[in-house]
Amino acid sequence: MNKRRPILYALTSILFLALSLSGMAQIQPKNLKKHIYYLSSDQMKGRGTGSKEVGKAADYIEKQFKKYGLTPKGQQGYRQHFEAKVRRVVVPDSIRQATNIIGFLDKGAPYTIVVGAHYDHLGTGHQGSSKDSLGVGKIHNGADDNASGVAGLLELARHYSADKTPKPYNILFIAFGAEELGLVGSKYFTEHPTLPLENIQWMLNMDMIGRYNPDNGVAVIGYGTSTAFPQIFADIQSPLKFNLSKDGNGGSDQTSFYKKNIPVLFFHTGGHEDYHMPTDDADKINYEALKAIIELEVKVIDNSMKQGKMNFTWTN
Repeated sequence: MNKRRPILYALTSILFLALSLSGMAQIQPKNLKKHIYYLSSDQMKGRGTGSKEVGKAADYIEKQFKKYGLTPKGQQGYRQHFEAKVRRVVVPDSIRQATNIIGFLDKGAPYTIVVGAHYDHLGTGHQGSSKDSLGVGKIHNGADDNASGVAGLLELARHYSADKTPKPYNILFIAFGAEELGLVGSKYFTEHPTLPLENIQWMLNMDMIGRYNPDNGVAVIGYGTSTAFPQIFADIQSPLKFNLSKDGNGGSDQTSFYKKNIPVLFFHTGGHEDYHMPTDDADKINYEALKAIIELEVKVIDNSMKQGKMNFTWTN
């Protein structure tokens, strides 16, 4: 028997194990597709705030957080409950119960990065904001807005929970409720934080990241909100076009953190003809581009981790 063969077998086994372990944490389009197709199916009836179906979406997200071993960081387990008011139209149930789902990846660090995305949408059009003049009564599935962002949130949670080594930052994953009623969930969290706001170094938000247009690229909004971001982005490359925008205010849940002087980055692929329409469906998502966007976010978070305790000086 060749004496080198056992050594070769051992090296091959080690290499296979290493590849297998790394593969566990890779961003997977099949996972993104599974999450989006579930959350934006007709059975979820558009995930309107206060609906039974948005409750099912919350259950689904909590189940994934548990699966990834995230520590509950709500006020009741993973849950942070609050009330949201429908202001845009008059409906019988104007005051609705809503929930943030919050999971904590404890890396033994004094500071934390927040990763967020909202999971509610317009329901069947009765709460307002539909762009369809005949949209009341129609299911608004919200595949891009914002099942795509939730899928990104869950894949980032899976990716980072697979790494058991200490890091210079913890990560707080938040699925926000009632965004469509005026950023209510993120506002509530920043007014009732479940960890001190002064310990949050910066916040990454995903809202509508599923309809990449190569002519427009990915907007990365908030680049100018911290003196640290130019250093973090200095060596980052992506197969996708991405555009860095200085202002972090407006458009989605990162605004609530921005207003607390917390640096933010908001990833967004822009508007399209299906925005707030019943036609925002899962089969229109560009899953390979969505994967690349999340991989870009991984590079941003990793560079933040590599830099350690940076000077995240707020700039407005």
